[in-house]
Amino acid sequence: MEVAQLLQHETGTTDPRILRSRRMLMDSLERLLKTKEFDDISIQDIADDATLNRATFYLHYPDKNALLQAMTGVRFRHLIERRAITFTDCHGALRAIALGVCDYFVETTSCPAQFARMSLEGSIIPVVEDMFKEGLDLHGIAPSADASLRATTGAWAVFGAARLWFQTPNRIPAEEMAARIETMVSPVLFGASES
Repeated sequence: MEVAQLLQHETGTTDPRILRSRRMLMDSLERLLKTKEFDDISIQDIADDATLNRATFYLHYPDKNALLQAMTGVRFRHLIERRAITFTDCHGALRAIALGVCDYFVETTSCPAQFARMSLEGSIIPVVEDMFKEGLDLHGIAPSADASLRATTGAWAVFGAARLWFQTPNRIPAEEMAARIETMVSPVLFGASES
């Protein structure tokens, strides 16, 4: 899937001007992160690098954290697409998401040092949580506090297990870890009777 298609999924729009501006802002943040700490990057820096004005930034994102989260979402979905993983059912989607988180750890921490030092919790967990909420809605679990709690718990469980996997010397293959995560997290998301 092309980056433009991933952006369409994230934004819910096909307007080429919106997609172009968002892509430019994401590319700018990524470039700036190679030379500056995230906390030292201003919205003006991002807008200037993107050759857009500051007001355009605020049309798309409320702050730079929202931009980082959107950029993470696109990168994360791209990792899943690169593996040609399809979401044929809810359990397959859970494994694909777990594999994507493992891939994200490997790819992000092998990037420049700035990416390796960034707090991944704040950027990846909300993306995974949203994916789980979408999946639970499709699975027939009505939106409720319980579905939100399941999605949040599942996202943190996948993230924590993938981080532990990544930090383990001589770790097992990512595909094997994703299968283990799926086994552990399925009861949380879908209920013990469906695992």
